Amino acid sequence: MSATVEAQHQPSAPVQAAYSYCEAVTGQQARNFAYGIRLLPAEKRQAMSALYAFSRRVDDIGDGTLPPEEKRERLEATRDILERIRKDLVEEDDTDPVAVALADSARRFPIPLGGLDELIDGVLMDVRGATYETWDDLKVYCRCVAGAIGRLSLGVFGTQPGAQGADRAPEYADTLGLALQLTNILRDVREDAGNGRTYLPADDLAKFGCSDGFGGDAMPAGADFAGLVHFEVRRARALFAEGYRLLPMLDRRSGACVAAMAGIYRRLLDRIERDPEAVLRGRVSLPGREKAYVAVRGLSGLDTRHIARRTVRRRA
Repeated sequence: MSATVEAQHQPSAPVQAAYSYCEAVTGQQARNFAYGIRLLPAEKRQAMSALYAFSRRVDDIGDGTLPPEEKRERLEATRDILERIRKDLVEEDDTDPVAVALADSARRFPIPLGGLDELIDGVLMDVRGATYETWDDLKVYCRCVAGAIGRLSLGVFGTQPGAQGADRAPEYADTLGLALQLTNILRDVREDAGNGRTYLPADDLAKFGCSDGFGGDAMPAGADFAGLVHFEVRRARALFAEGYRLLPMLDRRSGACVAAMAGIYRRLLDRIERDPEAVLRGRVSLPGREKAYVAVRGLSGLDTRHIARRTVRRRA
């Protein structure tokens, strides 16, 4: 993949208004994500906001209270919007600001819009109430709802000219998405249980005596919840280690964005590892000052340089 060549034109007033709407949605609804993308130049930040706003719409349909059949209809309607964008049929004065912004972004960046079809497929799995017997089963879902977002984001970021191993960049972006999603799953086990959803693989739950679920503040006698969490944390750390190999392939500000977003989730993982049952008591989060530190660290390039050195040692 070659580096993204950004268009030099300024968006028209209607397109700029559409981007402003998407940025407002992102700032209000995705604080971890927003910490990362604020490190990007305006064109990329706008494109990432458009991607987020569309993805948020899809997620909100899946998480809403509508009957399953109506959810399916609305999800297919979002797929129709993607088809209009692919065919360049969305006009600047369209009444849907998310469609306007995403259509403009797709003209300016090589965004693989099929990743948003995958996201819709993943949310449809939620609507059907899918469960997962093994990690391989869960990976299919995670690749739809998170790995695809990594690949979509890479369409905006691009890779640096001559970056070694850049042909594997989509693979690393996908893997980093899996790491973030598994962290999300661990953080939200109680909330998801309250919504009738269990994402962790059934064979992992059985191995640690946790098959009865996570509906209360404490697990039943004999359940090794801490063991389950530590097992999944190790899996997530391995995914982060592999996905981080993407960083040296990106330009400084794109790498800072990815390092900031991934760094916030890695710190969440640290907190969950230290106190596994915290996720049963409430939502684990980072204070704003810690997120700001992670963002500054990403902008400094510390993580990118560390990964680059480690990659060189592996090749030696």
